[in-house]
Amino acid sequence: MGKLFLVPTPIGNLEDITLRALRVLKEADLILAEDTRNSGKLLKHFEISTPMQSHHMHNEHKTVESIVSRIKAGETVALISDAGTPAISDPGFLLTRACVEAGVEVDCLPGATAFVPALVNSGLPNDKFVFEGFLPVKKGRQTRLKFLAEETRTMVFYESPHKLLKTLGNFVEYFGADRKVSVSREITKLHEETVRGTSAEVLEHYTAYPPKGEIVIVVEGRS
Repeated sequence: MGKLFLVPTPIGNLEDITLRALRVLKEADLILAEDTRNSGKLLKHFEISTPMQSHHMHNEHKTVESIVSRIKAGETVALISDAGTPAISDPGFLLTRACVEAGVEVDCLPGATAFVPALVNSGLPNDKFVFEGFLPVKKGRQTRLKFLAEETRTMVFYESPHKLLKTLGNFVEYFGADRKVSVSREITKLHEETVRGTSAEVLEHYTAYPPKGEIVIVVEGRS
């Protein structure tokens, strides 16, 4: 029987890939990539010629069974997302669960993920925290925000640049204007920055300076 590897890839700086990740990607029989065009650039940079197959949120339900069968037949498969650790707000959970249920060995390598450096860099308590990923876009958003208004642990969110102002405005409304917030964007990249302050202050900043790039928001829990 083969094996499934979940392989983190850099979220920006290519130097953040591990030696073990490179070895696994080179030795695998197949690499499952969220976007083969994007991952192709990474593999080309590191001179990796392993065959790739597309595996994303729109096709993973259809491909899981065949992939599990290939692993059970002896193939080693490596799963990567566009950036960071697979299954963290990215495809990977369905395949991992199917492999576990089928008795297939799964090995997740340690490596890059955006929320950990953002959390540690925020200056907010990180001994206990809750990772929320992306808030609901419409249905359930208000309900979730009302629930999280009572959360006492530090909260971590992912957000896109064009929705950041809306989300910060929601935090002012539901959590209060004085709640401490840290916004990290473009982590490990050339224009990396972290803006800290109250939710109102950070909202004012990004209203004046529209954000670009990948964003992680860290929010203080309720006192």
